[in-house]
Amino acid sequence: MDTNSWLIHRELDQEIKELKENKEYYKKEIVKDQKDIKILKDSTELEKFAREEYFMKKDNEEIYIIEYEDSIPKKKKDD
Repeated sequence: MDTNSWLIHRELDQEIKELKENKEYYKKEIVKDQKDIKILKDSTELEKFAREEYFMKKDNEEIYIIEYEDSIPKKKKDD
């Protein structure tokens, strides 16, 4: 048995392992995305998504973004 052969097989086995992990991750993401697509087919859910994620609004509406004190980054004092 050649040492190069063993090293090559080891590297390939590692790569196969990583690819299998990626495959499982993407399968889970596909299932999640399919659920999201099914939900967003409903026009009220699509409107809710657009409002929450992209701050979209109807022509006759005003949008106010409320920031709480603990969510605002604090400014550092110059010494």
